[in-house]
Amino acid sequence: MTRHGCCGHRLWVNLRFDHAGFLSAFPSPATSQRKGLGDFFERVSMYPFHYQKANSVAQASAALARSGESRLLSGGMTLIPSLKHRLIQVDELIDISGIPGLSDIRMQGDQLWIGAGATHQQVAQHAQVRAFSTGLADLAGLIGDPQVRARGTLGGSVANNDPAADYPAAVLGLAASIVTSHREIAADDFFKGMFATALAPDEVIEGLRFAHPLKSAYAKFRHPATGYAMAGVFVAQTDAGAWRVAVTGATDGVSRWPEAEAAAGQSPADLRFVHDGVLDDIHAPAAYRTHLVSLLYAQAVTRLS
Repeated sequence: MTRHGCCGHRLWVNLRFDHAGFLSAFPSPATSQRKGLGDFFERVSMYPFHYQKANSVAQASAALARSGESRLLSGGMTLIPSLKHRLIQVDELIDISGIPGLSDIRMQGDQLWIGAGATHQQVAQHAQVRAFSTGLADLAGLIGDPQVRARGTLGGSVANNDPAADYPAAVLGLAASIVTSHREIAADDFFKGMFATALAPDEVIEGLRFAHPLKSAYAKFRHPATGYAMAGVFVAQTDAGAWRVAVTGATDGVSRWPEAEAAAGQSPADLRFVHDGVLDDIHAPAAYRTHLVSLLYAQAVTRLS
């Protein structure tokens, strides 16, 4: 319990963090007896918007094209808390969660297709995903908590490109292709920095296509409150003598680690992570995150399968 000043009155509210790590405020029973309750709820409610349930990717894309302030809704793990706390304002919310086939997981020849609407839980528990890439299945099972894994989606995580998200490391580490309503984008060309991607304003991710790795593994150090990656390292042998190593959580955006790739699945004692955008914030200093990356790479290498 804490006190919150509002409009000249003292309102007692309960404060707690939701699953996305956002602070939520709820009035205590005593607050209902005080003036200013309407002002309080006006502060903590969403801005008004129009809601539309799309029946196809084409319909969703057309709705996005109508307004630059429209947003897609699938799992809503970041979007809904952002709306609740008025961090963003949208004209239209386009629900794509019911589009047929958008959550499919299947083999396409020797490649794995995962629909944008597939939840983290579906990916983590799918037998074909685990047989295809142990690292990808393990990564999906480490995201957030059971509630987040039951609702959050692959497409939403990739499109949001949070610098502490897990999936971008697998997408980049496995050299996946992002298939949209307009085109197919290679992972190396997709991620453009913190919360930035190559997606056009009216572009909708339909799914991702992964090539079969020989080996893969993921190691992560979780933030204790949110489950986001303080640092995470995805290691994959994509072909004989070809390695990819992707780092998330430690910098201002997911990135490859060329020196670790050159180590070819080994852990030399002098290997150090060097990057211009290492995060230095209230959660951890830059030196700590840099050290974490080196340790997590060594852990991932021991788990390669």
